[in-house]
Amino acid sequence: MGQLDGKVVFVTGAARGQGRAHAVVSAREGAKVILTDIGDDINTVPYPLATPSELNETARLVEEASGVQPVVAIADVRSQRALDKAVQSGIEAFGQIDCLIANAGIWSLSPIWELSDDEWSDSLSVNLTGVFRSVKAVLPHMIERRSGSIVLTASVNGVEPTDRCAHYVAGKHGVIGLMKSIAREVGQFNIRCNAINPGVIDTPMINWQGAYDLVAGHADGVRDDMIRAGYNYHVLPQGPMNPEACANVAVWLNSHYAAAVTGVAVPVDGGHLLLGGSNPQNVPL
Repeated sequence: MGQLDGKVVFVTGAARGQGRAHAVVSAREGAKVILTDIGDDINTVPYPLATPSELNETARLVEEASGVQPVVAIADVRSQRALDKAVQSGIEAFGQIDCLIANAGIWSLSPIWELSDDEWSDSLSVNLTGVFRSVKAVLPHMIERRSGSIVLTASVNGVEPTDRCAHYVAGKHGVIGLMKSIAREVGQFNIRCNAINPGVIDTPMINWQGAYDLVAGHADGVRDDMIRAGYNYHVLPQGPMNPEACANVAVWLNSHYAAAVTGVAVPVDGGHLLLGGSNPQNVPL
């Protein structure tokens, strides 16, 4: 018996990384799944985004895990129309949507004084407004049924800053505030809303040259630099974590075991937020 038996879970950003893990683990726990992803690149994002073939591979893994073919839709979370259409397709196929995992997100790096309007706009449009649009797409159905669970992917950068990521940090702080507002407003309909604050998770988002250079502190960084940085980032003795670490927490939040939990952000960070910071750039004048 799975923790999500009889439930239908809608996952954004499902083609790979954390989204794929959410989809497959939810299916393994008995859920039927609706999968969406952008299937295209965004000019200001410095690494390739998910492809339709990657989304299809997630669909294959979901069906393998559950025996049930998922609903699959190409949907950019910046488009309310695309999300509404995906929700409607899911309801037509499965009759209901019980849970939303609003996971789609992007990351780029730039000093705040060099951030372009497009970098700022794209980051907030996906990481914050895209979350709002995803929630807006499912809420009328959940309110009508007077039942639902919503899990938003935030970040440890939703509670602390980091260098060269002001646009990302602003969006993820916004996700935490949005989560609390949603939880407060829709609790009357027996709908819960929570967030997950991932630390360093081993996904394509952190596996590109600029990210390697950032953690190495010099050009020509390599993946081993990211692995070492993951160990330095955590209290627990582990490097970058498997995406299933977040998916397992989302399953719990969406299950009856968390029926009394709403309005909280759960760190999945290997203890990172226990660590004190330092300022290596600060030198005597």
